[in-house]
Amino acid sequence: MNSFPNKMIGASALTLSMLGSTAAFAAPSGTVAFLMPDQASTRYEQHDFPGFKAEMNKLCPDCKVLYQNANADVSTQQQQFNSVIAQGAKVIVLDPVDSTAAASLVHMAQGQGIKVIAYDRPVPSTPANYYVSFDNEGIGKAIAQSLVEHLKETNVPTSKGGVLEVNGSPTDAAAGLIKKGIHAGLAGSGYKTLAEYDTPDWAPPKAQQWVSGQITRFGSQIVGVVAANDGTGGGAVAAFKAAGVNPVPPVTGNDATLAGLQLIIAGDEYNTILKPSEIVAAAAAKVAVGFLNGQTPKGETTLFNTPTQLFKPAVITAKNLKAEVVDKGFANAKDLCTDRYADGCKKLGIAN
Repeated sequence: MNSFPNKMIGASALTLSMLGSTAAFAAPSGTVAFLMPDQASTRYEQHDFPGFKAEMNKLCPDCKVLYQNANADVSTQQQQFNSVIAQGAKVIVLDPVDSTAAASLVHMAQGQGIKVIAYDRPVPSTPANYYVSFDNEGIGKAIAQSLVEHLKETNVPTSKGGVLEVNGSPTDAAAGLIKKGIHAGLAGSGYKTLAEYDTPDWAPPKAQQWVSGQITRFGSQIVGVVAANDGTGGGAVAAFKAAGVNPVPPVTGNDATLAGLQLIIAGDEYNTILKPSEIVAAAAAKVAVGFLNGQTPKGETTLFNTPTQLFKPAVITAKNLKAEVVDKGFANAKDLCTDRYADGCKKLGIAN
């Protein structure tokens, strides 16, 4: 069975467990930067930054919040990092484009007394002041195990073929953790990995192009695809559709994006991971305000020599999408059940 619960732990319980009551904080002032890595996923503009800004407004109404997105460019992120320092940032929340290259940024900031919170993607070679994320290794293991369980439940023989593995960016340490988890989730399943690919910049078109080549190479031997997020999963689905494969083999995802959820509704993607980014963003804001107050927030664990807080999200399939996503308000029927997804919504009992 999956190692993750099918129910999301309450956001308030998660965030309060990390730093205690927010009443313990005075309301300081200061400048905090929130630097995100790319726009290949819609989550940063739609969920992460709005969640971070909302919590900062609550905890520190006099604080100035700077937001930048590097659009998957290392040099751009370095420039943005330098820019927010020049603008007086005392705490920088950094989701690095390149986890290795980010080490020099962490060194530079800490040398000037600036606190760095690694966000979502760790900086393995240099300890940040704090790391907050969902459990990326656990995510990889969960989506892989969920796929394996589905293949076994539908009586797909292990002798028929194997799975493709579409990983995230090779410069993203979080992608490496997801990849490690996927390997663990597939281990001992009996389903062999036909081929795997590290997707540059998490770019869906690159994932689609690679999967297209594997369809030509392996054909009907492909019984499933473990894709590390909804973008790469969507690229895989597009490749099968373009090749005229029907039905599309089960494909995993991660992030519970609108597009990913719609693919599940349509029956084209098997699972995704519901990880409301607002939860982690709010936690990062609490840590940032703690640093502004001169406090040293404690982690629940240590990862890469950095105090760390990891959150456990939920695996979503067609079976629990309505109960876990729609009924709990993480997405609404109006947005999900458009055009060709209307019939799928009706089948799942999602009323528009």
